[in-house]
Amino acid sequence: MTQVDTVVEHLGAEYFADPFSVHARLRTENPVARVIMPGGMSARLITGYAQARAALNDPRLVKVPKAWRSDRDSNFAAIHMHMLNLDPPDHDRLRRLVSKAFTARRVEALRPRIAAITADLLDVMSTQREVDLLAAFAFPLPITVICELLGVPVADRDHFRAWSTTIVADNVSPEAFTEHATAMISYFRSLLATRRREPTDDLVSALIAARDEADRLSENELLSMMFLLLVGGHETTVNLITSGTLALLLNPGELARLRTDRALLGGAVEELLRYVNPINNATFRLARKSLEIDGVRIDAGEVVLVSLSGANRDPSRYTGPDRLDLSRENSGHLAFGHGIHYCLGAPLARMEGEIAFRGLLDRFASLTLAVPPDALRWRPSTLMHGLESLPVRLVPASSPT
Repeated sequence: MTQVDTVVEHLGAEYFADPFSVHARLRTENPVARVIMPGGMSARLITGYAQARAALNDPRLVKVPKAWRSDRDSNFAAIHMHMLNLDPPDHDRLRRLVSKAFTARRVEALRPRIAAITADLLDVMSTQREVDLLAAFAFPLPITVICELLGVPVADRDHFRAWSTTIVADNVSPEAFTEHATAMISYFRSLLATRRREPTDDLVSALIAARDEADRLSENELLSMMFLLLVGGHETTVNLITSGTLALLLNPGELARLRTDRALLGGAVEELLRYVNPINNATFRLARKSLEIDGVRIDAGEVVLVSLSGANRDPSRYTGPDRLDLSRENSGHLAFGHGIHYCLGAPLARMEGEIAFRGLLDRFASLTLAVPPDALRWRPSTLMHGLESLPVRLVPASSPT
């Protein structure tokens, strides 16, 4: 029997700060609730694990961004025509072009360089007693890795941080979005022109060759691919390291276990991914035709938002889901999505997280919050769940405690 909507949730400041409580309530009242996004758009928010996993793999829920994106967004096809916004066969064609760069072998080959970048950042941090962990470590580590992989000058990374923060936020003005999106597109166009004149052994040059020699990438597809790889290539890891460190600091018993037994580290990264959910919600989907999810009718054309963090805190899937347990059996978590849009960079993010947490534990005998937990601010985004900063006090392992 088709259910009638009983819940309409307006997503705003409460949701940015604590999406988990909102998801828990909605999961009980209606796991396929109607919500109003910060910009006023109506959507269906799926918060149950079984429903989310099924929706992420449902061919009736498609992308086709031109069918529903706002006029503001339609002016920026150069950053919207990427894999996450496309359906097969275009999605499959684009994914094949970059999948070879993220094989297990190629990612493992990056380990020494990631370890070296981590060590350099920790060297600088070791000279200080208080730092913003996000600015000093969690951001520069993954952005340096992805910049080097793409062939983007690392010196420009602060521009990418500002642009990325604006583009994924829900509370920016149309003017700010336009300014930063235009700046990013212009930067990419300039970089493409440089790489066409002077190709190098990097991913951008390889993508250019794929377009110019085989005509498999349109110009906008090429620009969008760069946008996705650059933004997606660092956002997840930034939030994993920052929010994961906070979770450990707020759960000192689990932090002590990890310090004592580093064999827990691999599982700890998976549990932190499940627990902190660096990506709060999957990108929008559109109902191609009318369908039912968990007995709730969704009309053709409705926007569907699948909550990865809601699914990962579903008590029907994980016992005591709001408890951090580094030895938990946490297989099947949806932190990287599911189905054809499963995160291509998941192996890289896992490796960066493992190296980062190991480095922090090895280098510092003590990490403590430098501000009260309630003073921390969360980014105003329904897509990402991440802190704006994380001030911490440091005691190097070689120093007396």
